[in-house]
Amino acid sequence: MSGSGWSRRRILAAGTLGAAGAVIPGCVRSVSTPPPLPPPPGSTGSAAADAIVASTALPSIPAASYPIHGLRGDGRSDDTRAIQDAIDTCHGRGGGRVVVPAGEFLVGALRLRSRVGVHLDSAATLKFSDDPERYPLVQTRYEGLECVNHSPMIQASGETDVAITGSGRLDASATAAWNRGRNRAGVLEPLVARGVPPAHRIVAGRLRTAMVETVGCARVLIRGVTLAGSPFWQIHPTLCADVTVEGVTTTDSGPNSDGCDPESCERVVIRSCTFSCGDDNVALKSGRDEDGRRLGVPCRNVVIVGCQGEGRFGFITCGSEQSGGIENVFACSNRSFGRGVGHALWVKSNSRRGGYTRNVNMDGFRGRVLDAVAAVTMHYDGQSGAFPPAFDGIHLRNLAVESAGAVLDLDGLEDSRIRNFTLSRSAFADVGAADRVRNADVVRSDVTVNGVAL
Repeated sequence: MSGSGWSRRRILAAGTLGAAGAVIPGCVRSVSTPPPLPPPPGSTGSAAADAIVASTALPSIPAASYPIHGLRGDGRSDDTRAIQDAIDTCHGRGGGRVVVPAGEFLVGALRLRSRVGVHLDSAATLKFSDDPERYPLVQTRYEGLECVNHSPMIQASGETDVAITGSGRLDASATAAWNRGRNRAGVLEPLVARGVPPAHRIVAGRLRTAMVETVGCARVLIRGVTLAGSPFWQIHPTLCADVTVEGVTTTDSGPNSDGCDPESCERVVIRSCTFSCGDDNVALKSGRDEDGRRLGVPCRNVVIVGCQGEGRFGFITCGSEQSGGIENVFACSNRSFGRGVGHALWVKSNSRRGGYTRNVNMDGFRGRVLDAVAAVTMHYDGQSGAFPPAFDGIHLRNLAVESAGAVLDLDGLEDSRIRNFTLSRSAFADVGAADRVRNADVVRSDVTVNGVAL
């Protein structure tokens, strides 16, 4: 990438990344104090985006509240059973809210159940255990490939109407003792290549697991909580419909600590969130290579509105796991804070991964960008194969960027150009390098760079 910001290769070269965990220099960690978010806009400014917001259903959870019996809350005694029993009892009686009171509660994996909302008091912390035995094996995905791994800290599978709400804290920092491993190519890809069925691709202890993950669920709400210490992706809805992530705060806990990664989901609203991340802030995905093509489930109809982010790579990223496709994405009235983000928009795939990204709209982004404002590549990670990706209809407008390494870094294929890329009504200051555009059809309108109209 052009510019002087954080490129992925620069960051990986700067730290020592191994199977036992990751060490990254403190000088590149996101440490800024996030400013308060303004009130969310009443409308996205896009009729299509507003229609997605209106059609994204919230969970239907009864008003009844269920107590948690036997809690100790001393941060040392295991409170898993008490909280899980309350969730299961609430579910068995038709649903309602399980309220976690003030205190520090040591827990292992928790499973959400249908028609149940877990609500955290503002002084409540769920502190996830350093004992891997408290995280049973479940079927999941790792970077777009199906496998069996230790359970995420909070997990739901095949449930309807689930919620995590409140202004408490989820702290996964102790899980770094067991939640290790990043060698997907050496551990998981050989199992896929040999045709091992997903239910037998056991990677526990060799690859990390996400922090909060819902798989195959309908009507999911995550609102208000703060997530900290995750060694991997922080929020990972997968194969879900009607997902709302609102008012959530994430923290930079090192490499790959993406903020929110919806994968193969239909109707997703991400609103008024603050993302500090060791990787992408919001990354849209739809499976990797043959696994992604076999399932063939796109990620589509996504709205990201009124959020702010700081991090090394993309504020909004499409891919690189996009073999099932990504479409109808609307990012409205967002901004970076602190040191900024690597890219405002990063679309990435290659001809091994394939897939498509189409109808992506970014309107109203403001702040600092460390590398190119928009980076779009069909050569990601230097991989190639027989499945050229298709990128068509990427539209950026009303951007006000106060500094950037470059404005555009677009790199298509000769036989699969980046189609219909537009940039309009935008101003870019303190830009360090010229655009790089290869095999891309670009239209600019009413754009200034360093005070000069293009």
